[in-house]
Amino acid sequence: MDFKKIIEKLPYSKPFLFVDELSKIDSNGVTGSFCFHKDHEFYEGHFKQLPVTPGVILTECCAQIGLVCLGIFLLSEQQDSNLENLAVAFSSSEMEFYLPVYPGETVFVCSEKLYFRFNKLKCKVKMYNTSKELVCKGELAGMIKNSANGR
Repeated sequence: MDFKKIIEKLPYSKPFLFVDELSKIDSNGVTGSFCFHKDHEFYEGHFKQLPVTPGVILTECCAQIGLVCLGIFLLSEQQDSNLENLAVAFSSSEMEFYLPVYPGETVFVCSEKLYFRFNKLKCKVKMYNTSKELVCKGELAGMIKNSANGR
């Protein structure tokens, strides 16, 4: 499955899509990037004088690239995989934040699979800025499966 098809299968769209590109994916992990454009609405009220990207949005970006994209890839490797009706549920997160991400910055997310069994995927994720400085890291888990009725 190629990178573009994985992104197309994501159950998100703008303005809540936080994946621009995938650069590497295999059964052990994924690497991708996203640019936080200055016109994202959440910047309007998140610190008046110096807007920064909210931690929950950074976590979501890590989850979309590091968990959901990887989950789609892993499901596509299974026999009889039908990726038309994906069901995704975020189940846990433990993140540590080190640096702010400002409007206009691009980030890079690297994910390492800890396990994928019974449709539950758990990964270690790290986010870096363009200077290769660690922005945040943590562990994320969720459920991803094919759903016959789309629920």
